[in-house]
Amino acid sequence: MRTILRFLLRLCFGFRAYNTDVLKTPGPVLLIPNHVSWLDWLYLYVLLDLDWKCVVSNVAAQYSWVHRRIMLNRRTFPVDTNSPYAAKRMAECLERGGRLVLFAEGQITRTGSLMKVYEGTGFLMHKTRARLIACYIRGANRLRWSRQPGWRRWWPTITVHFSPPLAPPQRQYQSTAEARAFLSNWLRDQMLLQQFETEMAFGPKHVLDAILEAARAQPGKTVLQDATTQSLTYRRLLTGAHLVGRKLHAQLPPNTDRVGVLLPNANAMPTLLLGLWSLGRVPAILNFSTGVPVMLACARLAGLEALVTARAFLAGAKLSADPFVAAGLKVIYLEDVRKSVTSGERLLGLARVILAPASTLRPARGSDRPTAGGFSASDRPAAILFTSGSEGAPKGVELTHGNLLANIRQMLTVIDLEDRDRVFNALPCFHSFGLTVGTLLGLVRGLYVFMYPSPLHYRVIPNVLYDRYCTVFLATNTFLNGYARRAHPYDYRAVRYLFAGAEKVQDETARLWMQRFGVRILEGYGATECSPVISVNLPQASRHGSAGRFLPGLEYKLESVEGVGDGGRLLVRGPNVMRGYLNPDANAKFKSLGGWYDTGDVVNVDADGFVHILGRLKRFAKVSGEMVSLTAIEDALAGAFPQYGVRFEVAIVARPDAEKGETIIAVTNEARLTLDEIRAVIRAKGFTNLCVPREVRFLRQIPKLGTGKVSHMELSRRVQDLPPHRQA
Repeated sequence: MRTILRFLLRLCFGFRAYNTDVLKTPGPVLLIPNHVSWLDWLYLYVLLDLDWKCVVSNVAAQYSWVHRRIMLNRRTFPVDTNSPYAAKRMAECLERGGRLVLFAEGQITRTGSLMKVYEGTGFLMHKTRARLIACYIRGANRLRWSRQPGWRRWWPTITVHFSPPLAPPQRQYQSTAEARAFLSNWLRDQMLLQQFETEMAFGPKHVLDAILEAARAQPGKTVLQDATTQSLTYRRLLTGAHLVGRKLHAQLPPNTDRVGVLLPNANAMPTLLLGLWSLGRVPAILNFSTGVPVMLACARLAGLEALVTARAFLAGAKLSADPFVAAGLKVIYLEDVRKSVTSGERLLGLARVILAPASTLRPARGSDRPTAGGFSASDRPAAILFTSGSEGAPKGVELTHGNLLANIRQMLTVIDLEDRDRVFNALPCFHSFGLTVGTLLGLVRGLYVFMYPSPLHYRVIPNVLYDRYCTVFLATNTFLNGYARRAHPYDYRAVRYLFAGAEKVQDETARLWMQRFGVRILEGYGATECSPVISVNLPQASRHGSAGRFLPGLEYKLESVEGVGDGGRLLVRGPNVMRGYLNPDANAKFKSLGGWYDTGDVVNVDADGFVHILGRLKRFAKVSGEMVSLTAIEDALAGAFPQYGVRFEVAIVARPDAEKGETIIAVTNEARLTLDEIRAVIRAKGFTNLCVPREVRFLRQIPKLGTGKVSHMELSRRVQDLPPHRQA
């Protein structure tokens, strides 16, 4: 019977099972699958020996005659889920060497992603020390017999993946409740890690492949819209990418991989990225907020010979192409590319995308990108981004397709996004947060993405969010304060996820958004070099004041820092960490670490795995032999002076001092702020006298980067020329 059923599953769903040898593991052992459809039991039934028993609910079995026939038989282990003795009965079975299948989520997922894991599973592992086998049922969430909110099919491809047998970690617990909670969280982490590793092994290796996979499922879905309200379906997006790629192929220099991109958030940006990828070219996205001299330096660093931009953008940004032409770059305007496309080419391109999208987006004749077996390998460069330069000259970061896809899949593994979610992205694509999370994640997942050209339109953006009914919102602490000042309390009613990164979220900002709008800010942490996300808070695991927990597949270690007892310098390693720097010195240093990336941040990781950012190592001052976090002082002062209004800002810098090593200086845009006021706040929040600034200096406008972060390098330079405004 099982052989016949397995043949039918193979015929209908292309059913495959991997690492099935682990199912011979002797008891006591728990098999924990994700629960995504009504047929999950069938995929396991055809693989398991007869002594395996599936835990089922007596209550659910009474729903109908069909439920009773399926759920009450010699292959099941019925329990009364309302009884406190249910876990005890399962523990007794395991202690006798039993082998149980347990759906730890307790129900079929309603999101398509892993839901919460009930702590009864942690209790079983604690009491019986049973080994664990995690099981990932892949693809069944798209079955008609699932609760997936979104598109579903009769015959999706379904595979089953088993982890090696895992032994629960041994540690000292204060109580059974603590053990139950810890082991349940550990189990969920193992299931998420297995899902991520499976997607990396069996999913597409190229970003364009991943987007094509999503497009095949729903080609007519609107996935892009910009401030012009022009909408693009997957079909139109791929057609545009195909046509742009063909036209650019004839104009780009033939012997260079890298192509400069200078565009705002608009439909043209992702269309151009896909077009360049179809040619095997690597977009180097320039940060137009840094000014022409810095952009030219970045272009030289990347060895650019061509730059793709738009006349309308240059005019709106008050930029000129002349400096780029003078530097030897060939400037290509998208308006000219668009005009060169005939109506016949559009129709032919659309027909080719409909009939054979993968072959249509293969490279044009003469391209050096390999085509055998589909698109190029995951280790091929996908984008060149440039670091913010908040503390020094920008560095060129080379991210591969594998890096970008790894970070996207890490986030999709832990965030329960749904097909109906709508992403609002005003963070520019020259910033890795805006590129990976704001743009590519939605295209790979099949979500609607609204591209807005500037995050500085504080009055307009809340209205656009409200009008477009966006449910996923990305921002930084600085921008969130601006949006909160201008928004109506009803503007954010649709927002399910508000992710903040790039800078620390201040307590006052989090309080304001929760109290006024009822929206919880989920703070994350990352770096351009990590594609960018390293850790993030989630509804399932959130801790105020932290930057969340590390994403699956990331390793970390802390190196001690002199003068910092509670924390260390963070180094991370994983598939989302960059290929390397374009800067030779920086790249040599990175390669010498053997795959580890030195974040330069001092952090503390608590017992539950939450990351607490203490500050940049460069943003610590050594005062009288003690390390003082300048970031912590800024956080303490943020929101402490409501009398000066919502535009009040204060930043902290340090300068050399002959007696104390370094002296702390407060820089503010409020001329009335006094040292006594600062001293009172610092002391009230428990800081020592070493943390009290010795001077206050006035600057009408604190210099910022395009991401909204304070430019500490520029601020330190300006402070040298400012007279003391207040001095202790």
